[in-house]
Amino acid sequence: MGNIYRKSRLTDGFHPCSGRVEVLHGETWTTVCDADFDQQDAEVVCRELGCGIPVEVLGAAAFGRGDGQVWSEELQCRGNESEIEFCSTSSSLKHNCTHDSDVGLVCSGHTQAQMVNSSDSCSGRVELKYLSEWGTDAGVICSGSSLAFHEGRVRLSGGMECEGEVEVYFRQDWRRVLLDSWSESEASVVCKQLDCGSVFSFSSSSSSSPEHSHMCVTGFNCSGSEAHLGNCSSAQTVNCSSREQLSITCSSKFNPAHSSIRLVGSGGDCAGRLEVFHSGSWGTVSDDLWDIEDAQVVCRQLQCGMALTSQVPAWFGPGTGPIWLSEVECEGKETSLWNCRFQLCGDECGHKDDVGVVCSEFKEIRLTEGCKGNLEVFYNGTWGNVCLNGMDKKTISLICKELNCGRSGSEMASKTRVESALNWLDNLKCRKHDSTLWHCPSSPWGQNMCINRNEMAQITCSEKKKYHVLRRLLACSSSPHHRQCSNHLPLRLKGGEGSCSGRLEVYQNAEWGSICDDMWDIKDAQVVCRQLGCGPALSANGSAVFGAGEGPIWLNRVKCRGNEIHLWDCAHSLENHTDCSHRQDAGVTCTAGLRAKPTTTSSPGDLSIHLVSLLVLGAVLFLALVLLAVLFYRNRLLRRVPSERGQNAVYEGLSRGTEDVYEEIDHRFITERTTISTQRGESVKEDTAEDLDDIITSG
Repeated sequence: MGNIYRKSRLTDGFHPCSGRVEVLHGETWTTVCDADFDQQDAEVVCRELGCGIPVEVLGAAAFGRGDGQVWSEELQCRGNESEIEFCSTSSSLKHNCTHDSDVGLVCSGHTQAQMVNSSDSCSGRVELKYLSEWGTDAGVICSGSSLAFHEGRVRLSGGMECEGEVEVYFRQDWRRVLLDSWSESEASVVCKQLDCGSVFSFSSSSSSSPEHSHMCVTGFNCSGSEAHLGNCSSAQTVNCSSREQLSITCSSKFNPAHSSIRLVGSGGDCAGRLEVFHSGSWGTVSDDLWDIEDAQVVCRQLQCGMALTSQVPAWFGPGTGPIWLSEVECEGKETSLWNCRFQLCGDECGHKDDVGVVCSEFKEIRLTEGCKGNLEVFYNGTWGNVCLNGMDKKTISLICKELNCGRSGSEMASKTRVESALNWLDNLKCRKHDSTLWHCPSSPWGQNMCINRNEMAQITCSEKKKYHVLRRLLACSSSPHHRQCSNHLPLRLKGGEGSCSGRLEVYQNAEWGSICDDMWDIKDAQVVCRQLGCGPALSANGSAVFGAGEGPIWLNRVKCRGNEIHLWDCAHSLENHTDCSHRQDAGVTCTAGLRAKPTTTSSPGDLSIHLVSLLVLGAVLFLALVLLAVLFYRNRLLRRVPSERGQNAVYEGLSRGTEDVYEEIDHRFITERTTISTQRGESVKEDTAEDLDDIITSG
């Protein structure tokens, strides 16, 4: 195919160096499948178009669906070619791509930079060469410039790089700063400007220098986001006299690398046991006085979202080494843990009190049956489903590799494991350059097109997890990526109603086994229910109430605190326990287990239908009550009318005299006699006549 001319272009982007990737193949422009395009290909396209370097590769038709054909070949650039014409290609058709998978690309757009309008080459207005034109960006002063000693330059006196009395170059002289004009925002800017991390503390200086005894600086007003004290609002010089001067300590005194805190033990950066760097080594933090405000600051400093209130403090097992901090007290608004009040730990601290934190951006993936089952993800403190829509072989391959379950697998649609679970992800589709599932494009969290609960992704990987050695230490180390922690072995509940109640089983050494009920209690059950996404625990069951299991008994003497997010963070004994029988198999009943029978989770549409039905039924009942009230009132009126008429007839008869009364009686009796004779015959007639004669005589 090398004799066919190829070139690239970007279309429908927000600037000329962004858009949908299209390749001129012969005389036809074609789009490119996102599964066939990686970082090396992107570098060559950006270079060919004079657009600098690639910033982001976007799949799933991020810049709209193209027209015409989707290129049937795959670029295989090394990344150093000047044009895609020099890249090799593969003509084999691996993917049945449509325009829904058109790849997009964003390049930096600029290729050169220069500084102008300055007396030297290390300061001035920045101009960037964008395509073929130069444009202005911002003003910069580099450390090598003769203008670097400009207003707002800072230094710390006292012999230490990141600790000492603050001095500012202001109005052609170095001047001390007064404490009474200072806040955490200004201190944060100073530490940042000195490349000393975040602010640790600031206080009154313990010494004063005769060199700066006359004039000091006050009045700096920073927001905290500035990179240079000179960018804050103007200060002024005042007489130092006997006023307190400023001393500051930045966090890099404790950690030259500036990465002064971390969370370890979960397999991700956003959950785990809290460790801080102090005096050249990492150590833990005691949970004395620990609360949600302290956890909130940790999550903010690590850029991990919000702290989850359900696990405060969390527990990820005991750490090792020193225990540095105790009695941490944050207000919750600080940008760094070092800005909070705390005590250095003494001999009374122990690793049984090591604090842990779980942030909302902590993510995990799992298959519910080890290397097969429903794909579920953990996000914002909750396990949820992944919809099957758009999932392809490349996505499944990455999932299996990330779970240590081989390099390939198959997928099918399945019903949700827990009826109340959220649908977290949809349209999940990985590209060949994605190294972890969290880099793959998908719909936003919680937005999905799963019409019913039977469209969840169920995956079967090609291999089973192999654990060649029984692990004595189930603690994951810190990782720069959100990788799945291979030590988090799968759990399941069997023998109960649904997937949220039953006998607890664990997948170990490629075999499911049960748990002995020694020391088993509600705190252990709480952790199991949390790990399975089944809501709070209702009961911790022993004595094989859900039936005796088969195979090995993997766990015994489990002892949880109740605030762990994995069973492996609890104290336990992991081995093949031959000293325990299956008559002692432990079980769990979770809240979601009550909804395991055919109940449905109402959608907003269902709720509105129910509400309308209730309103209609209420209206019908109201009308029925009104009708009954009308009928009752009418009946009373009908009863009153004959009564009033009878009274009027008596009064009129009395006024007309006795004769009228007798005539009325004679007429009534004659009428009744005729009626009775018709119905009953002659015998009745005679009896009735005698009775009437008696009545008249007695009257």
